[in-house]
Amino acid sequence: MTDYRSAGVDLAGAERHVEAIRSLVTATWGPNIVGGFGGFAAGIELPEGMRRPVLMMSTDGVGTKLEIARRLGIWDGVGFDLVAMCVDDLTAVGARPLGFVDYMAVGRLSSDRDTRVVTSIASACAAVGAALVGGETAEHPGVMEPDAIDLAGAALGVVEAGDEIVGEAVRAGDLIVGLASRNLRSNGFSLVRRVFEDVDWSESFEGSTLGETVLEPSVLYSAAVLAAMGTGGVTGAAHITGGGLPGNLGRPIPEGLGARIDSSAWSIPAIFERIATQGGVAQSDMFEAFNMGIGFCLFVRPDRLDDVIGSVSGHDPTVIGEIVEDMAPVVIS
Repeated sequence: MTDYRSAGVDLAGAERHVEAIRSLVTATWGPNIVGGFGGFAAGIELPEGMRRPVLMMSTDGVGTKLEIARRLGIWDGVGFDLVAMCVDDLTAVGARPLGFVDYMAVGRLSSDRDTRVVTSIASACAAVGAALVGGETAEHPGVMEPDAIDLAGAALGVVEAGDEIVGEAVRAGDLIVGLASRNLRSNGFSLVRRVFEDVDWSESFEGSTLGETVLEPSVLYSAAVLAAMGTGGVTGAAHITGGGLPGNLGRPIPEGLGARIDSSAWSIPAIFERIATQGGVAQSDMFEAFNMGIGFCLFVRPDRLDDVIGSVSGHDPTVIGEIVEDMAPVVIS
């Protein structure tokens, strides 16, 4: 006799997983959540006092960093990678995060792994003030290997109409403030896996192991960046993800202006030097694949620099360049 379980789908295991994460999810909820846990959908009441609230959404995934997490069995940071990739995109346009949903696809349910992943997502949501209002864990037997996993999410945020930070106010002479990223975050891992294909992940590196260093959770910039925007001195912002500084910094810059970056202005973390050396990766390719130690950039009016720097002091802010006229979108020297 053939049934769903013999086809590889464990419905009882799925129910146990849902119960295991119930308290983790609802712990991120406030009184503004509409609906109950386990329903078909949930809602979020908009904050009071907004005149014309604009809802913003973004979606992303952890990507192939998950393959290294799978090999090493280190799952406690992947939720921060997921939330950072989605929520910090919202932050780049001035939106405050309200809610988050996740989608986890697995070859076969694993109670310990799956609970650790959701715990990590919930912790990251709590850190940025976003309610984890829903999600889906799907078993794909015969399509994915039994221990395979993929993780994606979507974030909902809100901004007052007219307060969006979309780069229209950027002017020549604005300074570019870079916020430090001590690690890879969740970008460039197809290249990382190729460079470190035969590496011993347990080798000592910078006071930890190489594997732990590579899998260090993404920095969350949302709260600090929103505080900086609240000073009134920020004219534009860029979340430095896939494509690095060249691929992201030019996105909010108006036509006719460009960004001139001095790469000697900050210290590039050792993990990037290790990748470049071991893989023989050219510096230009490194900057296109990785954040190279700068995970977020703010364009700042010179006369408001001190206010902005003070609001993001926990992220080692550094002036790394300026906005100039009549040049390519991004030039790194």
